[in-house]
Amino acid sequence: MRKGTYAVVALAVVALGGWAFWTWGPSQAEIDPTTLPMKYRDHNVVLVSFDALQAAHVGCLGNPRKVTPALDAVAAKAFNFTRAYSVASWTVPASMTWFTGVYPSEHGMVNKFAIYQPPVKKRARLKDLAPNLVTLADILKQNDYLTAAFTGNAGVSGGFGYEQGFDVYYFEPQKFGGLDQSVPRALDWIRANKDKKFFLFLHGYDCHGQHSPDQGYDYRYVDKDYDKRYLGSEQEQEALREEGLDKGQLTMRPADVRFWRAIYDEKINRADAEFKHFLTEFDKLGLTGKTLFILTSDYGTEFYEHRRFDHGFTLYSEQLQVPLIVRLPGQGSGKNIADPVSSIDVMPTILDLLDVSVSDKVKKQLRGASLVPALKGEAVQRDVFSETDYRQYTYKRSIITPDGWKLIYTLETKSQELFNLNDDPGETNNLASAEPGRAADLQRKVFAHFKSIGHDLTAREWKVGFNPVYTFATKKDAKK
Repeated sequence: MRKGTYAVVALAVVALGGWAFWTWGPSQAEIDPTTLPMKYRDHNVVLVSFDALQAAHVGCLGNPRKVTPALDAVAAKAFNFTRAYSVASWTVPASMTWFTGVYPSEHGMVNKFAIYQPPVKKRARLKDLAPNLVTLADILKQNDYLTAAFTGNAGVSGGFGYEQGFDVYYFEPQKFGGLDQSVPRALDWIRANKDKKFFLFLHGYDCHGQHSPDQGYDYRYVDKDYDKRYLGSEQEQEALREEGLDKGQLTMRPADVRFWRAIYDEKINRADAEFKHFLTEFDKLGLTGKTLFILTSDYGTEFYEHRRFDHGFTLYSEQLQVPLIVRLPGQGSGKNIADPVSSIDVMPTILDLLDVSVSDKVKKQLRGASLVPALKGEAVQRDVFSETDYRQYTYKRSIITPDGWKLIYTLETKSQELFNLNDDPGETNNLASAEPGRAADLQRKVFAHFKSIGHDLTAREWKVGFNPVYTFATKKDAKK
């Protein structure tokens, strides 16, 4: 079994046609990607999630350090959404939206515990919180697909409800497992079922702060003269995350920030190598030409962009913007799509591409829209909404407009943050005071959106509390 060669969890549904992903025949290169048929009945689907993969750290999305050659090679011959945003900034709510096509507020998986009021501790389960929802795996199974998932446990472990509709749902005994564990098992399952049509969900925590390579780091991107104040351990990352939450911000040396970003790039590079191995073995089975691949991540993560570490507690772009790469059979040239799109669009896009039978109930359930028109060259002109109730530490909602304005509204403090992403992609200049009219208009849109899906944000108090994600004691836990 291959060890320590990848790092990230991202959603990948890509449709591939007759490829060795690093080389392409000249005849394919002449194909206009927008003229592809866009209907692939009875094709396989592979959805790959590189957990916690920030878009800015992917080569084809702007990382000058080329740490993702396999992903970049796919993107060069695929549809590459360069401004894709997740509906949430951490695993549990974000991943469940892929499988249900509704916002976290609707599927209810906003924290790991539905109730955490010791001694009462009730784990969140989709069947308890939203029993009427139909999942992507349910639909594909009803359309005669074999369904299997191989994941890294933790936030996508069995018991939350991700397993609904899957014939096989595997999660590593070790929490925060990587692609070096899930890829071999996935390939074994594919080899045993290569003559049947299937839906595969492949996931790994390689990029996550609580994952480290089994054999340790080789520090391939770290400054040679770094004084090793940090070593990159999970314990160090945990301490930085909790300190940032407790104090509101960290104070770090530039050298330390560069170190942590270099460690993150090493994790991503290792994950990319595992992904390349998966693609190589997959292609040997002769399945590429009848398989849809979509590559993405559930969310990004912060490395001091706003003076904290990790994810879940804000809705800034470093935590929301993710890769989303769609490759279709027969596609020999790539196309970048710069319109803002949402991870809530993934499920309707897959169903549209596969041309499967979808009931009226499911059509009414889906909140997103198929991106197939965007693949054909049509503009996407929709607002993008995101949310987080992370650990009940904070409650935030956001909107990104097609023309590049963004509002983050914090419910417990009733505060606004307004950014012009065209001029300020790093979200450093809060314009809420300078443009109160625009801020108020976007706030009304946010409140109207959530009310339209059955969640009146004015109907309750948003009290900060505690809802644990990790098994270790945190400072907030100690105060309880």
